[in-house]
Amino acid sequence: MRRRTAALALGTAAAMVLTSCSAMSGGDGGTVTVTMVESLTNPTRTDLLKDLIADFEKKNPKIKVKLISPPTEQADQKLQQMLQSGTGVDVLEVRDITVGPWSTNGWLYDMKKDLKGWDGKQAMTENAVKASEDAKGRTYFLPYGFYGLSLFYRTDLIKQAGFSKPPATWKELLKQASAIHDPAKRRYGYAFRGGENANSNVTAAISAYVADEIDPDNGFRLKDGGSIFSAPAAQDAVDTYFQLFKKASPKSSVSWAYPEMVEGFSNGSTAFLLQDPEVIATVRESKAIGEDQWSTAPLVRGPSGKTVQPLATAGWGVADSSGHKAEAVKLVKFLSQGAASTTFTKKNSLVPILKSANDDKFYKTGPWSSYLKMTEQPEKYQVVTQPRGVPWWTEWGKKADADVQKVLLGKMTPKELLAEWDAYWTEKWAKEK
Repeated sequence: MRRRTAALALGTAAAMVLTSCSAMSGGDGGTVTVTMVESLTNPTRTDLLKDLIADFEKKNPKIKVKLISPPTEQADQKLQQMLQSGTGVDVLEVRDITVGPWSTNGWLYDMKKDLKGWDGKQAMTENAVKASEDAKGRTYFLPYGFYGLSLFYRTDLIKQAGFSKPPATWKELLKQASAIHDPAKRRYGYAFRGGENANSNVTAAISAYVADEIDPDNGFRLKDGGSIFSAPAAQDAVDTYFQLFKKASPKSSVSWAYPEMVEGFSNGSTAFLLQDPEVIATVRESKAIGEDQWSTAPLVRGPSGKTVQPLATAGWGVADSSGHKAEAVKLVKFLSQGAASTTFTKKNSLVPILKSANDDKFYKTGPWSSYLKMTEQPEKYQVVTQPRGVPWWTEWGKKADADVQKVLLGKMTPKELLAEWDAYWTEKWAKEK
């Protein structure tokens, strides 16, 4: 799934501010200064956060918020340094891939007691509440939204190819993408992901094919305890998926990551793209294709008519070292409810955390409607929790991406890839016992 570009540099002066802000409790009239650090930084998003913070400060005149916005590629490392030192941060952006190691190290504050009886939690969707709690019921962050996959498609191209509706299954996607694919006309069927995070889309296909057998609490495990990569149906999944590269994708997509995939769709050269909702805003800005030439459809399903939606998430948490936990929690609550939450999810094109979104026209029409359809049919579009919090998640991503490259270059078969991935996870889980 996508990761963002950077905007602001963090210099020596800012670093000095970081080490001192958290200690500030004074100021005129007993004002408390809370330092907030984001990690998925971009200029538009930072400006939005500043607006929301200004509203919070207006409602809470005795709390001032200092927002720090390190460049995205350095942010998690910067945050880890601050958390290790125990200074410079009160509220921070916590992701599903950082909550595990950071909470294990004791760097995050458990907000469970602070949220007891809070009406804001009652307004959250079931997925949001589930994402906010770990296996032991601790709350280290409140999600601000979700990144969920849907199928972006060209309405005009599928019609020209003789299809009356977008594909609903992986097999149908391969059929339609292959029919549209015509390299001589620089028209390609599918925006394949061969570069960074390529493993995520392979896993999405496998998960759809084993949907009936999957453990919802661990999206890489079957109900019988084996890995999803060991299931017989996984072979059909990877065979179908890699055919998309051979029959329906540009050769250059062997190295495509998020930016190239999105560009391939938004510049009008590819007919299908599997991506997060935040891409909606990007495609709407395209000068190459008009609003009437594209839309989104629910995530394609497996042979059983079901699929698995591995919702990725991030949110706001509080540093355990914070000297202003009450004020920090107050800011987290503010950002996680009402207008602040709605504004943030809409402007960042995120799947919302509030139940009220089901009645919001914004999500009922156009490209957003596919996400609402998936939410309304949980038996077909099953939500699972992937093991993103394990200490070896980064290691896994690098290995898995390298293996996908080997398959694309003919150095490994899809069958060998499945055996590698099954052995990897089986060994890791065995060491946990």
